[in-house]
Amino acid sequence: MEEKRKRNRDIKLFAGNSNPVLVKEVCEYIGVNPAEIEVGAFSDGETKVEIGLEENVRGREVYVLQSTCPPVNDNLMELLIIIDALKRASAKRIIVVMPYYGYGRQERKVKPHVPITAKMVADIITAAGADKLIAMDLHAAPIASFFNIPVDHIFAKPVLIDHIRHNFKGDLVLVSADGGRVEVTRSFAKLLGVNLAIIDKRRPEPNASEVMNIIGEEHIGGRIAIILDDMVDTAGTLTQAAQAVKERGAIEVYACCTHPILSGPAIEKIEHSPLEKVIVTNTIPLNVNAAACRKIEQLSVGYLLGETILRDANKESVSNLFI
Repeated sequence: MEEKRKRNRDIKLFAGNSNPVLVKEVCEYIGVNPAEIEVGAFSDGETKVEIGLEENVRGREVYVLQSTCPPVNDNLMELLIIIDALKRASAKRIIVVMPYYGYGRQERKVKPHVPITAKMVADIITAAGADKLIAMDLHAAPIASFFNIPVDHIFAKPVLIDHIRHNFKGDLVLVSADGGRVEVTRSFAKLLGVNLAIIDKRRPEPNASEVMNIIGEEHIGGRIAIILDDMVDTAGTLTQAAQAVKERGAIEVYACCTHPILSGPAIEKIEHSPLEKVIVTNTIPLNVNAAACRKIEQLSVGYLLGETILRDANKESVSNLFI
């Protein structure tokens, strides 16, 4: 890996304000300093961006790392304006790295008179001047097809699998949080050599769900259950699933979720749930309450994003990182 770092001292990685700790970890892995850029706000709240005077991007490939996590609209505008600034500075190619893709849950028209906001966001990122997207654990795989530019859809799976292998002993069962996560959960179960169960839920309205049934519940009794999902927002789905799994006889219940949005009453729900621990990654920084919660453990995807960027810069395969 050291050889790759030496060959890539000239990688330029710009970033907004969404996740400075993750930016630092990625840069340390690559072996570069973050590119100089000022991202702030004018007195009226409009986003202000200025590339450092010493940063010559003319004719170069550049990377922009930004999660569109809360405050979603502020972070999205930062991303768009950074892209525009780099384009106007004559960057040859702009690769956007989004650890978390905001608005990803509005990826289809579920009823009349509603937008497909995930597609609109894809359009405006492309219109701003992005030439490629690297995104982690999109809420729905078809979002990648919304872009008319290349997309590398990468996954936190290697980080989560490694954690499960080294920290869980005894009989396990992996539980898909809903039907949309079955394929991902099955791939985890296959790698770990354990059984699979599936939560069958119905969602009467946004941020609300009702557990109806568990497919494969015969695999749960007497085992440690780990619920898998791509994100945890208000934690309603997750805590209801944990309760249902516990009622089916699980010894302990854990959860692994890539994106810790943790809005509204999420922390309170987790604290009062049967969950022993919710394992998340740092695609989104933890808010103050989440950081203080004894039931939340955060893992880093810094090396994974760093290695992806290195391979992209070296024109090497990215996909075999996630097999």
